[in-house]
Amino acid sequence: MRQAWLFVHFREKKTPDGEQVHFAVSGDGLRWQALNGGRPVLWSYRGDLGVRDMCVLRCHDGLFRLFATDLSLAYGMPGKYQGSWDNVARRGSDCLMCWESADLVHWGKQGELRFPGTGFGCMWAPDCVKNDESGEYLLSWSSTRRGEGKPHDVWYSLTRDFREWSAPRVLLEGPAIDSAMVQEGGVWYLFVKGGTNPAGVTMLRGESFTGPFLPLQGGVRGLPEAEAAWYEAPAVYRLPDGRWVLMLDYYGVPGKGQGYVPFLAGTLADGRFTRAQEGFSFPYGFKHGTVMPITPEEFGRLLAVGEWPEEGG
Repeated sequence: MRQAWLFVHFREKKTPDGEQVHFAVSGDGLRWQALNGGRPVLWSYRGDLGVRDMCVLRCHDGLFRLFATDLSLAYGMPGKYQGSWDNVARRGSDCLMCWESADLVHWGKQGELRFPGTGFGCMWAPDCVKNDESGEYLLSWSSTRRGEGKPHDVWYSLTRDFREWSAPRVLLEGPAIDSAMVQEGGVWYLFVKGGTNPAGVTMLRGESFTGPFLPLQGGVRGLPEAEAAWYEAPAVYRLPDGRWVLMLDYYGVPGKGQGYVPFLAGTLADGRFTRAQEGFSFPYGFKHGTVMPITPEEFGRLLAVGEWPEEGG
């Protein structure tokens, strides 16, 4: 094994343990196994007391950083949000939850990232990528603005050290949520739910990771058009043989039928994907998250953890 993968995600459950940080690992990028017996490896003790839509990345200073939406439907939807997703979008948390770790096992105290004075309705579905040429990291998320009737835009802020952040700017005008960005051949590809096709997942390309981003000519091909509205939360990573995996979170049925569905492409340049018919397996329906390459040593370290330490509070 030359490389392995970590999948950071949440679980769609009616109990609060679903909307916490869950880990799964894979030695081949295809077959996944849950860590900690399918229980959370990190709990949120701040804000809404639950987190969703996680992203994780390896940083130049040797630390791993994890960002997540501050939201718990199990706790907040019946009362605080009165059963309304619009209330979540307009009156939800104005910060992202975040953690740091040196080894992926022991995580520091939970932090909150907010941008004072911006008036965001709910900072939703973070994604973070590094530009190796400039040394900058771009953190993106989807949000409305309080008091405005506009749909979600995709926003971003830049940093070099995760302490100083640039003023947020619009990366892509909405309606658009669930951004995920990767680079291939010097071109940046941005996947979102919405954009030019509000019903489904859109793929855009840009010469810079701050845009402008334009829809890929011909769109994303090979995705199920009849059920386009029921796919969201794109997660993108590359296999050792060079193929790209596009994971889309399907929520068109209740219960166990939900979760990520894999699609494959030889290159991102033409936007042509096919549904993976075999090889992929999941212990349960993973919900909105990201995949990060890890080393065999890190893979073994994660597998060796028995009961996950109760940290990150």
